[in-house]
Amino acid sequence: MKPYRWIALLALIPSLAMAWPWSKDMANQISIKPQEGPDATRPFPQRSVPMEGTKTTPYVHDHDAAMKLPNPNPATPESIARGKSMFKIYCVPCHGDSGTGDGLVGAKLIVRPFDLTADRVQKEMPEGYIFAHVTFGGPLMPSYGNDMYPSERWDLVNYVRHGLKAEQSAAVGAK
Repeated sequence: MKPYRWIALLALIPSLAMAWPWSKDMANQISIKPQEGPDATRPFPQRSVPMEGTKTTPYVHDHDAAMKLPNPNPATPESIARGKSMFKIYCVPCHGDSGTGDGLVGAKLIVRPFDLTADRVQKEMPEGYIFAHVTFGGPLMPSYGNDMYPSERWDLVNYVRHGLKAEQSAAVGAK
């Protein structure tokens, strides 16, 4: 066997054994690892203020627990206006401006997005159901729990419940 082949073979052996001397430098450095050290379980500062939206809605782990929550945001015109802005950002692509499931993205889906102006949504489903569906998503709907504060999700519920139907009625009356 020629000598350059032996050199190539000897050079490959450490890589096969994952034994390059620099392969573990990042893991074996002198540093404080996450959740280690003297202040790993540091309590909150004395005069700290909780993040917006965390006081009004308890943390829920699943859809069923969220369904039972009452809406802490009253359906004021301000809340409905904030919900409308959230609706335009997150819901219009699939549900459309009217909320009937005629959005541009929704038109490309095999199953049409749910009609949010239907009587079933407006009268039969509790507000916690809409909040839970926005928070955790559904079989076809993505989860927006990490994208919005809980108070923003409740404002969105107020818009779906009180603003969509009013806008649809106003549009029909104007024609």
